[in-house]
Amino acid sequence: MSCVATLLSIAILAIALSRSRLATAMTYSATLAICAVAWFASIYALISGNANASTVTLPIGLPWLGAHFRLDALASFFLIVVNLGGAAASLYGLGYGRHEEAPQRVLPFFPAFLAGMNLVVLADDAFSYLLCWEFMSLASWALVMAHHREADNAKAGFIYLVMASFGTLALLLAFGLLAGPAGEYGFAAIRAAQHTPYVAALVLILMLLGAGSKAGLVPLHVWLPLAHPAAPSHVSALMSGVMTKVAIYGFIRVVFDLLGPPAWPASAVVLFLGGITAVTGILYAMMEKDLKRLLAYSTIENVGIIFASLGLALAFQANGLKLLAALAFTAALFHVLNHSFFKSLLFFGAGAVLMSTGERDMEKLGGLIHRMPFTSFAVLVGCVAISALPPFNGFVSEWLIFQAMLQSPDLPQWALKIMVPAVGAMLALAAALAAACFVKAYGIAFLGRPRSPTAESAGEVDRYSLAAMFILAALCLAAGIFPGLVIDALSPITTEILGGRMPIQANEAWLSIVPIAQGRSSYNGLLVMVFITISASLAVYFIHRFASRALRRGPAWGCGFSDPTPAAQYSGGSFAQPIRRVFGTLVFGARDHVEMPPPGDVRPARLRIEMHDLIWEGMYAPIRHAVSSSSDRLNRLQFLTIRQYLSLVFATLVTLLLVLAIWS
Repeated sequence: MSCVATLLSIAILAIALSRSRLATAMTYSATLAICAVAWFASIYALISGNANASTVTLPIGLPWLGAHFRLDALASFFLIVVNLGGAAASLYGLGYGRHEEAPQRVLPFFPAFLAGMNLVVLADDAFSYLLCWEFMSLASWALVMAHHREADNAKAGFIYLVMASFGTLALLLAFGLLAGPAGEYGFAAIRAAQHTPYVAALVLILMLLGAGSKAGLVPLHVWLPLAHPAAPSHVSALMSGVMTKVAIYGFIRVVFDLLGPPAWPASAVVLFLGGITAVTGILYAMMEKDLKRLLAYSTIENVGIIFASLGLALAFQANGLKLLAALAFTAALFHVLNHSFFKSLLFFGAGAVLMSTGERDMEKLGGLIHRMPFTSFAVLVGCVAISALPPFNGFVSEWLIFQAMLQSPDLPQWALKIMVPAVGAMLALAAALAAACFVKAYGIAFLGRPRSPTAESAGEVDRYSLAAMFILAALCLAAGIFPGLVIDALSPITTEILGGRMPIQANEAWLSIVPIAQGRSSYNGLLVMVFITISASLAVYFIHRFASRALRRGPAWGCGFSDPTPAAQYSGGSFAQPIRRVFGTLVFGARDHVEMPPPGDVRPARLRIEMHDLIWEGMYAPIRHAVSSSSDRLNRLQFLTIRQYLSLVFATLVTLLLVLAIWS
């Protein structure tokens, strides 16, 4: 709690110093130090077992309740995620913040945002949780609106605020149902109470709406690809890599901890939504040419993977299969950690590109590997990790999820026996599309020739930004090589929440991991890395030893055209065309419009691609139209005469009296 209080103090200090030249360095340095301390303290609490339900009660909040905060194993893990992301974003901000045009709009809200996320994780009663949740949402909204004069940023902030308010309303109703007629808002009382199946089902739906809207579950994801790119890049990294995980924490805390033993139909709902979210998110990412919007849609995909694994854990838990439930739950938590690593890294890379070129449009980039070699290497690590390729961390968590799905024949319900393999196929499709998506993103942005003068004149970014990216890149590799250490560190959480754990991985030889039993499956990230390193080194040696040493230069292949213009290079749209042809009609309502001039006309032919966001147009556009129409009609009430107002008041009074008379 002292670290949270210090972060809030830094936010107040940043307001006073916002016009000073030293404000950026002082704010981010202080935030970095506090987040680092909180990160180490959280690791110590999780590993040493000191996170065994430490509680603090403050004399604020509801008079009869107070504000309760509690540190247990689950909270410790998510505090690690929050404060590591905060420390990395603060280090990155030391360099990125120098380019900020209006630092007074960012600096006060940055530490406040981090304080809000820490408080949400620590809250131990419904009132404190909702208050801290709203504080987190408002601080992040202020950061989204930091560049409110730029095109579409005001719209992004408005939609985010509306969806955040909707999510808070759903959480309020969920906690109201959990509190029951007695009004017991403390988590300890809710945990001890017995909840009927109907209440449990309603709470699950409300948590999917409340926490799911903040995390980015389809179809509640519409704010995410608008708000995340609108914020400064280090804030985008926090929102995408950390804030969505705080929402997942809320879902886990309520559904796995407070509700008690689950029913198996609940797992089917979560599984289905997770699979749909994963595939939809990566398909939209595949079509994007805006680098930050692509990363935002990719976050939706990874949130879907996490929810699918949590749904699988619910299915195993409902059937008393504690080992398999622990496997699926550990895989979900591992992917929470991994996604915070590589998604923060990729948003930092996108911010570095934006700093150097001023562009987010991949079609105006290219050739940056020669002009930004260190950034290019760090982003390459992030792309390989998020594509779930060994030996990096993304492969391990997704491999564990698939290992859990392979145990679905142990489930007694035929609905789950059919649904789990179907969702597994959806996740496999999403994983393949993710690899293709980031081949496209890296290839178009960093390889080839510059497509614009700004890309041609790009240069490397500052050492603070590079340090933040390389630290996260190293963590991506370390978590992939030593996954057993992470799995064993997560075991107190599964023991606390599920009453079971995975086998102890420290006992395995050569740092291997064995999810269930040695005879079924195992993985060794260290040996995979050694094999890849030796194979690559031998290939390089033989090529340089036996191949010709003559240096030959020639024009790059121009796709059959002799014109050497960079516009003839492969584009992101052409890369995504096969995927668009397969899924375009169903998912995007896509159409290709070819404008072919008549014979003799020297004008060039043009191809125009028309795509639609069917979820927005089918769900949210009608609601917006209805609200707008109702507002226009109700707006007439502002222009009535005094006689009309008095008549309206009299009619309302008579109506209320009639209702009371009939009711009594």
